[in-house]
Amino acid sequence: MAVTIDDVRHDPEVQIFIDKANEKLGVLGYTEHGPRHAGIVAGIAQHVLLKLGHPQRQAELAAMAGYLHDVGNGINRLDHGIVAALFAQHVLERLGMPPEEYAEVMCAIGNHEEEYGEAVSPLAAAVILGDKSDVHRSRVRVIDPDTDDIHDRVNMATTRSFVAVDGEAHTIKLELEIDTTIIQVMQYFEIFLARMVMCRRAAEFLGCSFGLLINGSRLL
Repeated sequence: MAVTIDDVRHDPEVQIFIDKANEKLGVLGYTEHGPRHAGIVAGIAQHVLLKLGHPQRQAELAAMAGYLHDVGNGINRLDHGIVAALFAQHVLERLGMPPEEYAEVMCAIGNHEEEYGEAVSPLAAAVILGDKSDVHRSRVRVIDPDTDDIHDRVNMATTRSFVAVDGEAHTIKLELEIDTTIIQVMQYFEIFLARMVMCRRAAEFLGCSFGLLINGSRLL
């Protein structure tokens, strides 16, 4: 029987590593990277491929890659995508997944970071879109409107984040609602421009154009 996203999500070892990754990044001052983020990325990655007509199994593999993409942070932030890919092989092989499938999952995980990631496959593109679009106030660990951390302020100001995929029009749009009493829209680009470029390239790999809408206005 094929390994499913539920098998991965409920695996005790996966749960421990996701919790440890979230814990260690909390010590370093990063936003939430726990089960919530893992689930959001998994869901978006699967949704993108299904809406674009990719096979259901491919979409489920993208969900697994999305769920596991950040577990390497429990070891070290540096090169955490590569560590997560190797961890994924260990888990998926143990669960009984064949090499031709877990190799694709590993590749998607190993290509999700801005420093060295590229949309080299549908799975990789879908995980990039899921990961880089997850900006929302629910990721902020300590709600403080006066914080000097620009990442916390941008996430705290974002009240809605949605990835809209139109398979017929071949478009992928990230729709955000931002509270401009907390940040100005330009501050979003101060920290997320590289991520939006990565999303554009991922969308193009999937044969789509990429758009960014903030408070109803199209900016990209």
